Amino acid sequence: MPAAVKKKLVLGITGGIAAYKCADLVRRLTERNFEVRVVMTSSAKEFITPMTLQAVSGHPVHDDLFDPQMEAAMGHIELAKWADYILVAPATANTLAKIVHGDADNLLLTVILASSAPLLIAPAMNQQMWANQTTQDNLKALEKSGATILGPGEGEQACGDVGAGRMLEPLDIAQRLYALAECEKKLQNKVVMITAGPTVEAIDPVRYISNHSSGKMGYALARAAQLEGAEVRLVSGPVSLRDPHGVTTVRVTSAKQMFDYVKSNIADVDVFIGCAAVADYTPVEVASQKIKKNDDEMTLKLKRNPDILAWVGEQQATRFVVGFAAESQSLKEFALKKLQKKKLDLICANDISQQGLGFNSDNNQLLLLYRDGQEKLLDIATKDALAADIMQEIGEHLKQRS
Repeated sequence: MPAAVKKKLVLGITGGIAAYKCADLVRRLTERNFEVRVVMTSSAKEFITPMTLQAVSGHPVHDDLFDPQMEAAMGHIELAKWADYILVAPATANTLAKIVHGDADNLLLTVILASSAPLLIAPAMNQQMWANQTTQDNLKALEKSGATILGPGEGEQACGDVGAGRMLEPLDIAQRLYALAECEKKLQNKVVMITAGPTVEAIDPVRYISNHSSGKMGYALARAAQLEGAEVRLVSGPVSLRDPHGVTTVRVTSAKQMFDYVKSNIADVDVFIGCAAVADYTPVEVASQKIKKNDDEMTLKLKRNPDILAWVGEQQATRFVVGFAAESQSLKEFALKKLQKKKLDLICANDISQQGLGFNSDNNQLLLLYRDGQEKLLDIATKDALAADIMQEIGEHLKQRS
């Protein structure tokens, strides 16, 4: 890890089971040269002790709004002024709601209200609480006010449910904070267009052709490009992800709709990233009524969809064009063929045969292959971490061109 200017961070821990991970989170942050001061809610102390967090942070833990010794010097104001960043992890649904509505009934909330430091939030809650419309409305309000939402992840939860709502792992949170703190804005004044997710090709009013793309990689790239200072246009097929804050997101359904938007808005784009899993074929005819099951077999006649990435690569322009290749065999060989055929500057190849990586996963592993013969392996990591690395790579190559 490169040396960096020490950053001051207030870590707010609220009352969720994921609080037990915060000792490791503090350690990961201090490894990246953050000086961490911990503020706990009373509920958080039911899951992890202040003594543990004092030992790993090297500083007393703050947990009482009415601590006479601390408040004699207006301690919550001092903490608010001291912080370069405020991170709330885990952030419960209750705390999210209180931040949105400006409540200040504990020390952490008063510090947040009194500080102008960037606010980062790592939600952690039951999957149904996460999906609740009120929680989603609160998240949108927080993003609109400038907060950065980290996660959540997906998987099995302490209650036995499976779904979205797990707090991101400490290493992932620390890596994202480090990337934010050390971000060099390598894409400042650049326009980046990214396609993401699947496309849906209608067969009749009920059925369609599509694929397993979740859009997670494309959305991660959009967030990473925005952090690097770019003006970002995200062209997304149907996914269940929230629009990234600070990004212009255009929702489309079919390959044709995606292609039409790209063609109409590509002129001033400096970097194009084709991350969408665009359907290769679409039905020749779309039935106006639902097709009934009258026969044992049905023949569906298909035609080729426009190849959006190849079309962009064919344009005589100085823009940097990036593609993705999801392969189940001969990864490097097939990726190189795609790189050359579509006249790309960079292709990011991943092996979809590896369990737990790629489609619908939060993690991936990528082999980066460049037109000039350079290559680089990005080892297994979260898609957000990989996206940050890719944007750093693109920024460096644009710098070399200028």
